[in-house]
Amino acid sequence: MRIVYATCAVDYSGRLDAHLEPAKRALMIKADGAVLVHADGGSYKPLNWMSPPCTMTVDEPSDEERESGVSEVWRVDHDKTDDALLIQIYEIHDEMTLDLGQEPGLFKDGVEDHLQKLLSEQTDILGKDVRLIRREYPTAIGPVDLLVKDGSGHIAVEVKRRGEIDGVEQLTRYLTLLERDSTLQPIRGIFAAQEIRPQARVLAEDRGIECVVLDYDAMRGVDNPEDRLF
Repeated sequence: MRIVYATCAVDYSGRLDAHLEPAKRALMIKADGAVLVHADGGSYKPLNWMSPPCTMTVDEPSDEERESGVSEVWRVDHDKTDDALLIQIYEIHDEMTLDLGQEPGLFKDGVEDHLQKLLSEQTDILGKDVRLIRREYPTAIGPVDLLVKDGSGHIAVEVKRRGEIDGVEQLTRYLTLLERDSTLQPIRGIFAAQEIRPQARVLAEDRGIECVVLDYDAMRGVDNPEDRLF
């Protein structure tokens, strides 16, 4: 991973257009190709980013850009869409590169692991005629929680207790890899959680990923929705 602290301006074009005026920011370039732009606030969420697969090039600034103080221009193009992230570097204050090594993966808490097990036994929650192929289906970057199948093809399912944007990003990375396997085509994704944040739902639906809200109590047989008055 490479982290660059720089004064920069950022433009994003694609599904939406966005612009960030010049300011000091942290630029993160991950080994998987992802590029993220962070401010010193906003918790974990970047101001803007480009998810892999993408290609980054470093170009010389134009005469106009050079006159305004730009020293180099980073261009990050998505390999499958017309989305592009353009970062104008005015000054690099510091940077570091560190090989983080192999990620051992996230250890699920008890509820999340139990949700996955229950869902593997109650695949009808995901749709009609859905059947389980395998739990913890392996990929090069970690296991997909559930691989299931219905009449239209295979489905990769990511199960969370709380559905956040990072969970959608995780499922997107899995789908990118699984799409390369001709034996799994066609394949789509389902993001399943007890609670799905609005931003995560918007991002998932924009990427063609279906969202399913799970009722943990009902799945455990503790609560029967049909017995409720409201």
